[in-house]
Amino acid sequence: MKKWFLFSLVMAAFLSGCSDTPAQSESGSSTTYIAMNTEMKLTVFGENSDAEQQALANAVAEINRLDALLSRHNEDSTISAINRSNGAPVNADEEVMDLLKAGVQYSKDTGGALDITVAPIMDAWNFTGEHPRVPSQEELDQLLAHVGNDRIVFGNGTVTLEQGMAIDLGGIAKGYASDRLSHVLEESDIKSAMVSLGGNVYVHGRKPDGSLWRIAVEDPNNSGSYFGILHVADQFAITSGGYQRYFEKNGTTYYHIIDPKTGDVARNGLVSVTIVCNNGTMGDALSTALFVMGYDAAVDFWKHYEIDFDMILVDDTGHIYLTEGLKDCFEPYPTEQNYEYTFLTKN
Repeated sequence: MKKWFLFSLVMAAFLSGCSDTPAQSESGSSTTYIAMNTEMKLTVFGENSDAEQQALANAVAEINRLDALLSRHNEDSTISAINRSNGAPVNADEEVMDLLKAGVQYSKDTGGALDITVAPIMDAWNFTGEHPRVPSQEELDQLLAHVGNDRIVFGNGTVTLEQGMAIDLGGIAKGYASDRLSHVLEESDIKSAMVSLGGNVYVHGRKPDGSLWRIAVEDPNNSGSYFGILHVADQFAITSGGYQRYFEKNGTTYYHIIDPKTGDVARNGLVSVTIVCNNGTMGDALSTALFVMGYDAAVDFWKHYEIDFDMILVDDTGHIYLTEGLKDCFEPYPTEQNYEYTFLTKN
């Protein structure tokens, strides 16, 4: 008899069967955890319950370490120290420096569709607060003068921001965390695991019975439902969508994905972007950036980017576009939306 797991968090659900492998725990061990302003779900399958619990403890410790290091809302974090430096250099270790440089590089790669210095704009919108608001264009124009990650100065072990600038790693931090967890699971001798960090999903190895994991991608137009299932192993599936965090005012919906060039909500015809790849940081960065870029620019980017990845684009006309690499691992799922599916090719 099959035992099913269904985790529906922000973006996706895992569907899996029970283990037939004697060397691993049959049901696995799980924990649900709140960090990085996100509910996180981790399930691991190890040689025994003790091994699984130790792996989960290691994973939670790593999440705590990263949250303390990277959260701009933690006064003791390196990022907070950089943000309140008032133009003075701040010491940063190699890990923080490398992640900041990666964010700047992804910004360059995507023509500025991602920008890790967008914090002043995000604060003005206050999406995560109790009272989100719509800033005036005048206010946004003033704040945009303090946005531009090409102005971050990297020294010898130091980071310097101009006065008025601030860093927000929300576009890549959970992706980086999933990258780090992949290493933690490997070091913990876990061969099979599934991790959901909000809209960031990572599957480690295959299911305990040797089959592929099944990741159900949430329907952006029907909360709690999904339009397709990915059959994958050792992959990251990361989604950005306007339905994930939003508020309404005067009949207009405002969602949390901001175009760094305008300071306004990104409205380019896409309602959901899912990146499927083998690098969590990249997947997190590209899911946000390609949403901001819109369909035409996103497809052009996919065709010409030097690193291979796959994607699923859902537009506001009810059309779903999938890249050719997903042909053998994507299974459409019936929905009330009657989506039209098209596979994209690079030729």
